[in-house]
Amino acid sequence: MISKEQFNDEIALIIANAIREDVGDGDHSSLACIPSTAKGKAKLLVKDNGIIAGVEFAKQVFAYVDANMTLEVLIEDGSTVKYGDIVFFVEGASQSILKAERLVLNAMQRMSAIATKTKLFVDLLEGTKTKILDTRKTTPGIRALEKWAVKIGGGENHRFALYDMIMLKDNHIDFSGGISQAIIKTKHYLKEHNKDLKIIVEARNLEEIKEILENEGVYRILIDNFNFEDTKKAVKLIGDQCLTESSGGINEKTIREYALCGVDFISSGALTHSVYNMDLSLKAIE
Repeated sequence: MISKEQFNDEIALIIANAIREDVGDGDHSSLACIPSTAKGKAKLLVKDNGIIAGVEFAKQVFAYVDANMTLEVLIEDGSTVKYGDIVFFVEGASQSILKAERLVLNAMQRMSAIATKTKLFVDLLEGTKTKILDTRKTTPGIRALEKWAVKIGGGENHRFALYDMIMLKDNHIDFSGGISQAIIKTKHYLKEHNKDLKIIVEARNLEEIKEILENEGVYRILIDNFNFEDTKKAVKLIGDQCLTESSGGINEKTIREYALCGVDFISSGALTHSVYNMDLSLKAIE
């Protein structure tokens, strides 16, 4: 994953761009009927059950919109919530609360859904050594938020993007002329450009795993779309030569069985691309 500083920069960009997109030259609905001197208070109300995520992000959004707004947080990120819970109170200029409202809700609803699904997968893996990973199958422009939500739900982040890890998948291998050629070229590229990036290589069958193992310097083998029996064979074949990762359509019904095959990681795009937003609302308090 990227550094904390890079991650914080990503979050700052998301906030600035989202406010630009949503507010433009002004929230004319609020400007038209609410005095600039009006003060207000609102509560973040939960209308669903799951894991709350995005509280820390909401703090940053409110501070960006108006540094004079104050938050009283009742429930922190990663906590289990139920219908009727109040996560926080926000107080300040009424116009400022309304300007930040939609971004806060959109982000927290999405992040909470992802954290909830991730926690489900984490619980299914309890008692095994396997950890759940996210992927790059994220919503364009808000990847940092979605990967943040995975962490809040107890999962682990895979690479952040194309630039912070090498991942040689089937198309890379085929375009390069084969597994060994792809690995050799990659190691030469990293040396030539003085880059220290971990290398993951995807395998489509046991023969490809054998070829990957003939090459040094591979950090992890992606055991892609294997059945249970072949996954067990792959894990035994790899041993402690490098880390192992299963992927490919793994869901709530199959994740534990794959974990019991002995893999170190299971990656799932479903954590971020197949969730339903948690129902949250920001309600004014009279």
